Amino acid sequence: MNMSLRSVNVGQGLPVIIGARSVRSGIDKRPTLQPVGVNAGGLDGDQVLNTRHHGGPGQAAYLYTTDDYDWWAAQGVAVRDGLFGENLTLGGAGSSADWRVGDRLTTAGGVTLEITAPRIPCATLAAHLGDPAFARRFAAAARPGLYARVLTPGTVQAGDPVTATRAAPDAPTIRDLFELDLRGTLRGRPVTPDDLRGLLEHPLAERSRADLLKRLAKLETQGEEGSRK
Repeated sequence: MNMSLRSVNVGQGLPVIIGARSVRSGIDKRPTLQPVGVNAGGLDGDQVLNTRHHGGPGQAAYLYTTDDYDWWAAQGVAVRDGLFGENLTLGGAGSSADWRVGDRLTTAGGVTLEITAPRIPCATLAAHLGDPAFARRFAAAARPGLYARVLTPGTVQAGDPVTATRAAPDAPTIRDLFELDLRGTLRGRPVTPDDLRGLLEHPLAERSRADLLKRLAKLETQGEEGSRK
């Protein structure tokens, strides 16, 4: 698989209208042809304003694949690089849902990224697309894109080749985590405490890890209450 960065995208805070509210968001990312520095906090010159749900070491960069954009184009969406707020538009990578937590990507500029989590749709994405139903469409499509942490800083530039180092085959896919977050199931069945303990062995984003720990604590409590009946 020959992969490359089709686009490097950065954004500044701009108003987004969500219902009756106006909020500032960095979701409107635009391609740049210049080299861009990457460090543990993300891309130089890129703003992340909603730090409750975005950014941080485990979600320092967001990637979307050209294959997924091609699918959306076939559904009638007028796509462009950066449309979904991704920092890096990745060509030749297949569907984002098929990647695994712990997969690593290394660019020609020396940056190494580690895949950590899927992107979960929100009202800001829907407002940015001008489609109140888009969060539901994004969830149904199961093409969420990839959050990544920065293991090695460096620079990225459009056109850079990218190489992959794959995680162990038992690592959860991005599809697995997306399903679990949205539906509470894992590969179509109810999730168990052992499932969650297994997922926690992998290099998840901090927010994903915290969510799984809460799910695990809830299931363990339910199990203890059930055993006392």
